[in-house]
Parts: sequence; structure tokens; C-alpha cells
Amino acid sequence: MAGPDLPEIPPPLKSLQQSLKIASTHDQRDPVVSYWCRLYALQRGLKLSTKTPEETNFLLKLIDWLETTKKESRDNEAITNDIAAQAHLENWALKLFLYADENDRASNFGKNVVQSFFTAGILYDVLTVFGELSEEAAQNRKYAKWKAAYIHNCLKNGETPVPGPIDDNTENIDSGKTMDEESVDTPTSPKTKEGEELLNTNTDGSIDSPNTDSFDTPRNPISTGNIGQWSSELKEDYDASTRTEGGVELSLEQMNKAQKFIKWAGSALNYDDVPTAVSNLRKALHLLTTGEELA
Repeated sequence: MAGPDLPEIPPPLKSLQQSLKIASTHDQRDPVVSYWCRLYALQRGLKLSTKTPEETNFLLKLIDWLETTKKESRDNEAITNDIAAQAHLENWALKLFLYADENDRASNFGKNVVQSFFTAGILYDVLTVFGELSEEAAQNRKYAKWKAAYIHNCLKNGETPVPGPIDDNTENIDSGKTMDEESVDTPTSPKTKEGEELLNTNTDGSIDSPNTDSFDTPRNPISTGNIGQWSSELKEDYDASTRTEGGVELSLEQMNKAQKFIKWAGSALNYDDVPTAVSNLRKALHLLTTGEELA
């Protein structure tokens, strides 16, 4: 399955990058995981969006991909049926978690273990689209994210990690501890005793640091049936936000150009260059009100 051709993630939506990267690594191996990771990203994006044209355009492209994929996967119950989907994701998250935990307790530390804990933690996040996590799943999520950060930082600093829970008591986990901001190289795929690959190796070579204290669960579980409604509402907001007072609809390129004029005006003021600042503000205002650039 091919992933969506998305533009660069707008800054207010940067936290979506983790689940979107997990989706990309599963596009060929497990389309179900890819689909629900992106649906989770969409849910968070709708919550985080400040409704700029760039953000709305990004989310609309994500919606288009989800709608198309759902139509093409009408025979795949794990995409069309929430109960089947939840069971599929729970099984995969637990499989990754147990693989990482077994190797961690055996002191087999490495990037594969970090990646497996990290991915399991994100998949438990994704499972919140179906509602509250079970007590076991919530604990696994907290532990997986903490362990990914802990082992990564130990390896980075040349330290030997302590295997298993500290004092065998997960209550001591510091849920606020995170990986460093730099990315971690994606390891080769870990294998089970039977040699089954647990991770797809076709990645871009890096993963983002997990945020171990972002354990938010949506108040209202979502379903794939909401996508069309979201699409209509976003398109209405997008059309309304890109029209001038005279009814001229601005393109995304024109909106970006106006933002540049405003940015240049601010830069000019930093150097006390008032005439240049005024000139750029006039250009921005003219473009936003008429849809045309000043000569």
C-alpha cells in the first residue's frame, strides 16, 4: 500500500510526526497499522490545528488518503470494523512490547529494543481512538515509552542500562523522562525465536523521540464513519478562510506570499527600516484584499 503524498508538516502539527512515521514503516508490511496510525494522527491534528490554510491543506490531504484507502480496503475487516481493528492493533502492540521486554530483561540492549518499545508505545496511543485503554495496556504504554527513552539515553551516554523495571516496581517510572531531541537510527528488524520479523526495515532511517507524558485519551471515541463529516467541515473552513472581503478566493501560494510580506516587514522593523516595513505591509494587505500583487 502506498502512503499519502503529504506536504511538510506545519509547525503546530509537528507532534503528529511520530505516528505518521510509524504508519510509513508499516505501509508495505501491515496496511491496517498504517491506516489507524494516520487516522489517529488526523484526530490529533483536528484537535491541535489553529486552522491556518497550511494546516487545513495538510489535514485534507490526510483525509483524502484515508477515504480512498477505506474504499479500496472494503474487504479488510480490520479497517472497516472498529472491533476487528482494535484486536489487530492490540495484538501487534503486545507482540512488540513482549519482544522488547524479553530482550531487555535478558540484557540484550540495542537499537532494536529501543525501536520496539518506542513503536509499542505509539501503537498504544493509537488504540485510544477506540476509547479508554485497559489497565494493562495503559501500564504497558507508560512502561514502553519510559524504557525506550531510558535505554536510548543510556546507550547514548555510554552507560549500561539496568534490565527490567527498576526495583521491579513500575510505579517508580518517571513518566516525564523523554529521549533527547535528536533522532535515533532505525535498527534492523528484530526477530522472534521463530525468525519472524517484527519491524519493517523500509524506513527513512530515523525515528522521533517519544514524548512519555503525552498520554491523552480522547473523550469521545471515533470511528471511520466520521471522516466524511470532518472532510466537509474542513473544506468549508478552508474555503471561508481563503476568501477576501470581496469574495476572491486566494490560493495557498498567495497566502504564503502574504505571510512572507508580513515576515519581511517585521524583519525591516528590527533594523529600524520603517519605509520597507510599510511597503511590505501594503503589499500583504493589497494581496489579501484583492487577490492581486502590487506592481
